[in-house]
Amino acid sequence: MGQGITRAKALLAGLAIFGVGGLGYVAFQAAGFEGFSAGIAAQAVLVVIVLVWTGSYLFRVVTGNMTYMEQRRRFRAAYDAATDEELQERFDALSPEEQESLLRELGQISEPNPDSSEESREA
Repeated sequence: MGQGITRAKALLAGLAIFGVGGLGYVAFQAAGFEGFSAGIAAQAVLVVIVLVWTGSYLFRVVTGNMTYMEQRRRFRAAYDAATDEELQERFDALSPEEQESLLRELGQISEPNPDSSEESREA
């Protein structure tokens, strides 16, 4: 089951914003604003909230600090560590001859030069 926004959560968020707008209207009326002025002030506060939220979202997108991206980075780091450990355990379980053969195949150690070994025997 995902943690995304469901229809119910979206409706609740809409109702919460509607409630904040209504509370803002009442608060501005209590602070001395009259009629339309209280409504405009409450709307202005909601617009500022939405702009700040949108700005923070865009900032997180640009900087790469999104929840999904962070989860992906953590998963990849854990996966790489587990894979490295498993490969190291498998390599350690090989005999020294098998380890040397594998390292030669991967180019980690150079092939012995047959000409140089004959020359060293002749000398």
